[in-house]
Amino acid sequence: MSLSWADFITPSTLHLAPLLELLLEPIHCSEQQSQLQLGLHEALVNAVRHGNGCDPLKCLRVRRIITPRWVIWQVQDEGPGLSCQARSYGLPDLVEAVSGRGLFLIHHCFDDVRWSQRGNRLQLAARRSRNGRQRP
Repeated sequence: MSLSWADFITPSTLHLAPLLELLLEPIHCSEQQSQLQLGLHEALVNAVRHGNGCDPLKCLRVRRIITPRWVIWQVQDEGPGLSCQARSYGLPDLVEAVSGRGLFLIHHCFDDVRWSQRGNRLQLAARRSRNGRQRP
């Protein structure tokens, strides 16, 4: 298998189920698909809510890249970006905190997580096995 990619551009909305289904098409292991769905959902919700401020006039852009060893998603919003200091992925100090778990979940669902310098694009990667199928 060689490198392939697909770009998905959609209005900024929390109606994410159809997009998630498209983004996860190449994942055939149901256990891994569930884990990646959780992480991707968190990344998309963060992009819509925090990046684009739930503004339907702004776009959400996702590029899915498939290589022999990785499936990679780049999630980009039109917001100002998340500062380096805010990219912490620990759990919130207070159990009853209403936010702060998303980045923790994202980091635990993917094998590699990287931010653009500006902080408005998040790259999420999951390893594939040698035969091109996802790891179990």
